[in-house]
Amino acid sequence: MNGPWRQRSGLWQADVASIVLLILFVLAIFGLEAALQPQFTPTTLVITGLVMALVPAVVWLAFFYRRDRLEPEPKHLVLQMVLLGALLASAIGVPLVDGLFDVPGWLSSSPAWAQLLGGFLIVGMTQEFLKYAAVRFSVYYAADFNEAIDGIIYTTAVAIGYALVLNINFVVSSGGVQLGSGAIRMVLTTLAQASFAGVVGYFLGRMKFEKRPLWWMPLGLTLAAALNSLFYFLRGNLNQGSLGAVNTWLGLLLAAVLAGAITWFLSRSIQHDLAVHGGD
Repeated sequence: MNGPWRQRSGLWQADVASIVLLILFVLAIFGLEAALQPQFTPTTLVITGLVMALVPAVVWLAFFYRRDRLEPEPKHLVLQMVLLGALLASAIGVPLVDGLFDVPGWLSSSPAWAQLLGGFLIVGMTQEFLKYAAVRFSVYYAADFNEAIDGIIYTTAVAIGYALVLNINFVVSSGGVQLGSGAIRMVLTTLAQASFAGVVGYFLGRMKFEKRPLWWMPLGLTLAAALNSLFYFLRGNLNQGSLGAVNTWLGLLLAAVLAGAITWFLSRSIQHDLAVHGGD
């Protein structure tokens, strides 16, 4: 029997490359905005924002397909997970968080402890459980989910779809977005959602191929939700600072560092498991 982790050496390199490309996308948008100084109508502002919301999802899928040439993964399943993530976000996640609990209306103005607790129990747990459920109750028992690393791949695909809906919802609810600030917001959302999903997928993949205790998956969801809450708390406090655009860039740096750190941790964990199980 093969070990639970096969050689997926291209995984973390592709993830880092996608992070770098998304940051370059933000820089390019700021450059275009400064050079062209475009004037938008309300309609063209919304349309431009919707097009920009697609870019992070397209970047991730492009790097996935590039990696897939060496390490095949069923493309139709990955695309299904992206669509399922978008569906769950639009049907459950956004209505629950923004509608039923009205998180945008009170969370950011609450005391720090309430922001962290509310971000964890409402936002974090809702988003991370939906990513988990999307994989656990669909592709989890499929023949193509045959390696523990597939948990990371499929949950990340779900997160890309989820982030796409969050970005589109932000554009529509705001009546459009400015180019530079909108690009940063969308990249922040995509990097964060994909990073937290990687944690969920790591725990999910190991749960399938190893004997893990009952608390294993709840621990993974709790960790991902806690990171989710902490990240958005820190980003929110940066946005409320007095340094304006500097804080916005610090938020982007925070997202890039967080995504890179989680990717590094997961890749180190995979390398460790390859060393332990390589002879299986």
